[in-house]
Amino acid sequence: MRAREGRMRNSSRRRKDVERRALPTPERLRRAGADVERGHSGQITMRDAPLERAFARNAITAHWYHAGLAGYLQSVDLDRVLAIDLGAYAGMAKTENQVFHRQRYREAAQAAGKIGSHVLEWAVCREIALEQVGYALGWSSRPQAYAAALERMKAALDELCKLWGIGGG
Repeated sequence: MRAREGRMRNSSRRRKDVERRALPTPERLRRAGADVERGHSGQITMRDAPLERAFARNAITAHWYHAGLAGYLQSVDLDRVLAIDLGAYAGMAKTENQVFHRQRYREAAQAAGKIGSHVLEWAVCREIALEQVGYALGWSSRPQAYAAALERMKAALDELCKLWGIGGG
């Protein structure tokens, strides 16, 4: 009986240790500031990604997201295993709202250029680290990859500022 009680006590202690490790550190919470959401169950969700902060401040409109170009979670519908939804594979916008946002997104991508739009989409929209984007551009060393991606991103952002009439240049 004692051995069983000891195992139960150890398992509950391990569970508490795992729960404590899953929590953000005080430094992480302090850095996130007000961009933290605590659910009624106690679950903490960090909302401090660059895009989430920009959306919260209404600093940007999410043409990329509203155009249906963002990735989304999918699951298999077991009731429709043999059914084929041809519209899902066409790549066509499903609503007028998606058409509008895709047009704005395409205008921005065209203004930024092929490489600039690639860098912006991966670094900003998909939140991939700049050095990883630089590696994809063909640079092999970390400092060169970071610097190349940063310069491409700056040039693309300058083009977007011109397109949208932001800034004095």
